[in-house]
Amino acid sequence: MSFDLVLFGGTGDLTWRKLMPALFQAWRHGKLPVHNGGGRILAVARDERSDDQYRAYIRDKFAGVDEAKKPSDEEFARFAELLHYRRMDLSQPAHYAGLKEWLDARGADTVVLFLATAPHLFPIICAQLGAAGLNGPNVRLVLEKPLGHDLASAQEINRIVRASFSEAQALRLDHYLGKPAVQNLMALRFGNALFEPLWRRDSVASIQITIAESIGVGTRGDFYDKTGALRDMVQNHALQLLTMLAMEPPSSNDADAIRDEKLKVLRSLKPFTADSVARDVVRGQYRAGAVAGQAVPAYREEAKVPPGSRCETFVALRTEVQNWRWAGVPFYLRTGKRLPARDAHIVVNFREVPHPIFPGKHQANKLVIKLQPEDGLELHLLAAKGTAHAAHGPKGHEVLSPVSLDLDFDKAFPTERVGGYERLLLDALAGRLNLFVRSDEQEQAWRWVEPVLAAWADDSAGPRPYTAGSWGPAAASALVARDGNTWAEEM
Repeated sequence: MSFDLVLFGGTGDLTWRKLMPALFQAWRHGKLPVHNGGGRILAVARDERSDDQYRAYIRDKFAGVDEAKKPSDEEFARFAELLHYRRMDLSQPAHYAGLKEWLDARGADTVVLFLATAPHLFPIICAQLGAAGLNGPNVRLVLEKPLGHDLASAQEINRIVRASFSEAQALRLDHYLGKPAVQNLMALRFGNALFEPLWRRDSVASIQITIAESIGVGTRGDFYDKTGALRDMVQNHALQLLTMLAMEPPSSNDADAIRDEKLKVLRSLKPFTADSVARDVVRGQYRAGAVAGQAVPAYREEAKVPPGSRCETFVALRTEVQNWRWAGVPFYLRTGKRLPARDAHIVVNFREVPHPIFPGKHQANKLVIKLQPEDGLELHLLAAKGTAHAAHGPKGHEVLSPVSLDLDFDKAFPTERVGGYERLLLDALAGRLNLFVRSDEQEQAWRWVEPVLAAWADDSAGPRPYTAGSWGPAAASALVARDGNTWAEEM
């Protein structure tokens, strides 16, 4: 298969921080179909550069890549043969006509157009692509989140995209779905007979989803202040994880069969009202503190952040999936910046045994699905430790002690792991849609979070302060404590 991959925003942060390193890894792993001139990567931006100047630019940017992922000089020289550059003013129809001529001259089997630009440019680019005829049956369009600022803007982007591209051609990318541990949610549930009979309200007491970041907003203060944690992390990443946890078994591994079931979960989420937002949603904003022993400033002291900002950098919420499988089971979602660690995980807390026969108070079983910084599974069980002495319980009775079964995916599959962007870019080239978000999913997710945004707009109190390096406002702990639960790090 021959392909042309066009990166709009070819000199932007997303391209050089994420996409180019991922493409290099795919090339290094022999997964890019580039033999005999079969593949080209074209970067598009406003600057005037030659191909060689762009290659040198990317070479310099690779200096910041993790050591294990850095190319040698010889490797980069070979990879750079794929790289090309074209200057484009994205508002000029003539420049799109020139791009079409460049692509048509070779006639690749597949053309993937990746919009790694600011989201407000998506409608302009999509309309121009359609007008230039860059929307043929061999063309796929990849749109990186955020897709809209609210439901209305998301629907407008989708309307413009649909005017030129079919739903099968439009690939809405959520990079969390490319993480190996997220992909293994499907395998865990639907490839094994062990968990599926337990994956329901009869056995599961609660589920937690945590996406924690230790970093602040860095140089993105102006962007982040218009976005906030709810839009940046909950509306997409956290909700996508929730749908994969709660969905019914799809009829097949077909993309639409999977996405149909995810959509049903989104439609089953308990809707928010002004009263339930006040009760079941906690928003916070970090103040000065210390992370990993280093003093860090408050959010309002970060570069490009307005002094009196009311933007939330932390969200914790409680919701339920209102269907037969999950009725009454609380789902807790939590995300934030300047938390103690970069740590993303899911905790499935199982119910206690119906009739305890061993002495002492024991924690119920739980399954921990680790997403970052490592990928893996931990199954927490109880095992007999030995015979109790009188001081620890009735003499002669077995004492239970917690044990865990730990699976590290990186150790289990040391040569077969690929990063999120690498997986998603390869899927886009191959036309595999399973890990991309359909427009109706995206819009339903916005529909669910909008009452929260509306309630916050009418709330003069603003976000609760929390100290950088903590796990967020105390109200987040109180949120789960109402149900008799605690967050994983407090257990």
